[in-house]
Amino acid sequence: MRGKGSQKQARLERLKNEIVDYLATSPGASAADIVAFLSHERKMRNHGLTTRKVGLFIPRYLSELINFRLDASTGKRIYHLAS
Repeated sequence: MRGKGSQKQARLERLKNEIVDYLATSPGASAADIVAFLSHERKMRNHGLTTRKVGLFIPRYLSELINFRLDASTGKRIYHLAS
């Protein structure tokens, strides 16, 4: 997200809060699960995140709140809240 406007900052904060709230209720979610939750359940169709972008978004903005582990069978990142 480029720019310094207050609306862009509010969107970023809402996106971060939605991801943290989702992982609090269902730990062990993959990036595809997070994107599906945002798009279908929260109706945030223009959030701009794809499954690949989630892998960059979480370490950049939520590294102190969310950790991940690699699934041994698929090699995907499985996200959970930090302890």
